Amino acid sequence: MIRLCAFSDEASASLDGQIKALKRNGIYYTELRGVDGVNVADITEENAEKIKNKLDENNIKVWSLGSPYGKVSLSDGFSEDKLFSQLHRLCRLCRVFGCGRIRVFSFYQAYDKKEKVFDLLRRSVGIARGYGVGLYHENEKDIYGDTAERVKELYDNVEGLKFVYDPANYIQCGEDADKTLPLASLASYYHIKDVIAKTGELVPAGHGDGKIAEILKRTDSDTTLTVEPHLAVFSGYAEIDGREMKNKYKFNSNDEAFDAAAAAIKKLLVENGYVYENGGYVKI
Repeated sequence: MIRLCAFSDEASASLDGQIKALKRNGIYYTELRGVDGVNVADITEENAEKIKNKLDENNIKVWSLGSPYGKVSLSDGFSEDKLFSQLHRLCRLCRVFGCGRIRVFSFYQAYDKKEKVFDLLRRSVGIARGYGVGLYHENEKDIYGDTAERVKELYDNVEGLKFVYDPANYIQCGEDADKTLPLASLASYYHIKDVIAKTGELVPAGHGDGKIAEILKRTDSDTTLTVEPHLAVFSGYAEIDGREMKNKYKFNSNDEAFDAAAAAIKKLLVENGYVYENGGYVKI
């Protein structure tokens, strides 16, 4: 079964707005990244309890914490204590949210610090394991694991680290989708956003060069697709990405952009032989 999830903060900064957007689109999982302008890494446990209660009231589950863990430079000023302190905090939040996953990254200014990257991630995996939590690495531009080659190095050298496959991020690093597709089979779940390679314009799933339909064809196991469209500038985007966002299509609101992204992946699922059944999509 394929479950649909979403970075619901792309629809609205407010929790109420996120819940409305998720329910409107029939999505009942969120990759929690920010609520009311507060990044998930900075949410207090007390506030997390309130958020969890409201999500429970609306039958929405937290699939993963869309944390910024590992989005720090390994240059001068790097602090292991600060890094691991953040991870302990995120793991405690996982307990509150009833969630066993944290999205992570593999550090900026780290291309020439391979062994340090491996060591930090191995220790991070160990810390998270103590809480019963898994760490899921996302390929992102300018971190160590941004290309297919370096992501495979992480896979081979950091036991226990799990992976998220983001086709658009690879393309934004100059990678060809055909080269990165073999890594899709190593991923535990997927971030669904698409991009036109030639122009760098972000588009709904299936409108770009990310070969998302091919990913769906290759997917034959229980997995999750997190809608992360980046089709409109949303609250906190600069902190999350830090790059200029290029969009081919214009939308009147974040809600409209979010709905278009959700509709696009549902259309691709249907076109590739999936039907909605018991809360997810199954292959006919």
